[in-house]
Amino acid sequence: MTLPNFAVIGAAKSGTTALYEYLKQHPDVYMSPQKETNFFAFEGREVGFRGPGDEGISQSSITEIATYRAQFAGVAGETAIGEASPWYLYLPGTAGSLRRHVPDARLIVLLRNPVDRAFSSYLHLVKDGREKLSFEEGLEAEEARIEQGWEPLWHYKRAGLYTAQVKRFLELFGRNRMRFYLYDDFAADVGSVVKDVYEYLDVDSSFLPDTSTKHNITGVPRNRLLWRLLRGPNLVESTAKLFIPPRLQHELKLRVVQGLLKKPVLRLNTRRELARGYRKDVLHLQDLIGLDLSRWIEE
Repeated sequence: MTLPNFAVIGAAKSGTTALYEYLKQHPDVYMSPQKETNFFAFEGREVGFRGPGDEGISQSSITEIATYRAQFAGVAGETAIGEASPWYLYLPGTAGSLRRHVPDARLIVLLRNPVDRAFSSYLHLVKDGREKLSFEEGLEAEEARIEQGWEPLWHYKRAGLYTAQVKRFLELFGRNRMRFYLYDDFAADVGSVVKDVYEYLDVDSSFLPDTSTKHNITGVPRNRLLWRLLRGPNLVESTAKLFIPPRLQHELKLRVVQGLLKKPVLRLNTRRELARGYRKDVLHLQDLIGLDLSRWIEE
């Protein structure tokens, strides 16, 4: 039975959804139909996070091997077979589970400035109507929320301490089975990064995916009522499905989403305080993965 031979393991809010979509387009790449199976994080466990709206990840996560294997039943000769679950990097135990099942897997890691990653995670929850606190209040509440069993998306600050997370995988897979990319580089030149990923997976790197669509956009809704109508079932959307091709429906919806969302600016004092807290970890990470992370260190 088929299992993946590579995985996009994180970090969350660092471009993993976009990369998953670009990998799906390649004719020699098969991606699991479900993004974020979370199998290697929760294998054999009952998933029951307790934060507001956490039933989503609790219900969608795959915990049984037979169900996980079924994700790859559609493989039809593709040479690169993979999945993308961005919490793999963060959650302890994942590296060991992945190593047991797929010891020769190639791993892809996207890393984002931990300050920006934390704020993006916060905005994601605000967009979904789950976070009611300010970002600063959310940071204060973080440890209590973790103790109460809230899902990783609420772990604003802790999820950005990458060094220990990366070490777990390096110890089990080695440097030659891991490829690291920075979110800023991905955003600035998506074509070059995707080409390099294709080369890493030994598939045709001349293939050009459609990168025009933005994925997993975060922000604060300008009009909460319109946002709820857009997110939920409604007559307009149902009618549109009868006359508009699925691909165009998706693109139109994304354009409306972009228009409805605004991007708040993180307070300068909060940014500086978080950056100081991350500084030591960033310096260790820079030595560990051999990439210049000086832009993440803010005085």
